[in-house]
Amino acid sequence: MSFSSRVKEELSHQMSPARHCQIAETAAILSLCGRIQISGEDRYSIKIHTENVTVARKYFTLLKKTFNISTDISVRRNIHLSKNRIYAVCIRQHEDALRVLKATKLLSEDGEIGENLSVVGNVVVQNPCCRRAFLRGAFLAAGSISDPEKFYHLEIVCATEPKAKQLCSIMATFGVDARIVVRKRHYVVYIKEGNQIVDLLNVMEAHRSLMELENIRILKEMRGNVNRQVNCETANINKTVSAALNQIEDITYIRDTVGFDSLPDGLAQIARARLEKPEATLKELGEDLEPPVGKSGVNHRLRKLSDMAKKLRSQGTGNLNGN
Repeated sequence: MSFSSRVKEELSHQMSPARHCQIAETAAILSLCGRIQISGEDRYSIKIHTENVTVARKYFTLLKKTFNISTDISVRRNIHLSKNRIYAVCIRQHEDALRVLKATKLLSEDGEIGENLSVVGNVVVQNPCCRRAFLRGAFLAAGSISDPEKFYHLEIVCATEPKAKQLCSIMATFGVDARIVVRKRHYVVYIKEGNQIVDLLNVMEAHRSLMELENIRILKEMRGNVNRQVNCETANINKTVSAALNQIEDITYIRDTVGFDSLPDGLAQIARARLEKPEATLKELGEDLEPPVGKSGVNHRLRKLSDMAKKLRSQGTGNLNGN
């Protein structure tokens, strides 16, 4: 089972105790994957289609618990994806459909079908608890989340831009900053930041999935820190080794041209120490000198030796004075 399926499975078992929250969740599911049908005799019926059995089960449970309505459930194969099934949950009775549509505010008192997409003016999402339930229903109906082991991405697909903006506005009331992108004539509300996805899972009350994602985030962060530290240490080692090789090359050139006897005692001492211990750090070289010399002092002497070798090479002679 994918991570997205596990999230939906958890949310399908999350049932708000308050009826107004159950109505809000039902409204979201109807809004995003429901169809309202009107017969020639002005008789209403409602049908939702979903490829996820957990959404069908949750919708069936909501209707039974909130409205005490019995529904018809049918299953058929997706003609485009033979392995997938499409679940249809239908309210065929006109009176039952009217009750649901009026409660979810998808039908006005005048019998006009429509949805108030305002976050402030829509009574269905006025309370914070109802907004939580609404987002939960929206994700169940049209949402998905990527495997956090690979990357962070949560999205909810909407048929219209106003609907997408409504979802963004509702998420914003909880401090979640979602964006909208157009994809194949649909408007996709998406979040890419791991911490924002964690916040939304918390809002929807998917606490088990939240903890799973947080554990993955911690492990990924730890692996990232270890990799950065290893890369940093590797770079430092390469830099140290490269510098030591250059120093040995310069010291060897000086030894083979003018010899160490022509050098001041301090430089001759550090030159011999470097040749004896090519792998030693500057600190270790300084501690072996008599008297001991600090890291900066060792570096200063080695730089002077490098300058001497450079001068000798440019003169092409075995005499530092050029005679």
